[in-house]
Amino acid sequence: MARGDKSKYTDKQVRKAEHIAESYEARGVPEDEAEARAWATVNKDDGGGKKPGGSGRGKATDHPAAHKGGRTGGTASASRTPEQRSASAKKAAETRKRNAAKKAG
Repeated sequence: MARGDKSKYTDKQVRKAEHIAESYEARGVPEDEAEARAWATVNKDDGGGKKPGGSGRGKATDHPAAHKGGRTGGTASASRTPEQRSASAKKAAETRKRNAAKKAG
């Protein structure tokens, strides 16, 4: 079990941590390590528990890094010339061809 009291986490945060831990375990990470990583991810995304406590109220969840992908993709490619992109594509195709030949033979 990961350390610390989880009573201040919302049901959604708990479900999120369970889902992340299951994913790690499916990839062969030990259960304790998977759970620790899952809670670290929830904390990174949400900044800790969101339920009200003490003198304040519950805090809203912001937009975590996990939701940023569509906005940031493609900037590196867009800053290169068509010739550079074409050369990169040809190099990638050659690498795939070479790797396929290694795998088959």
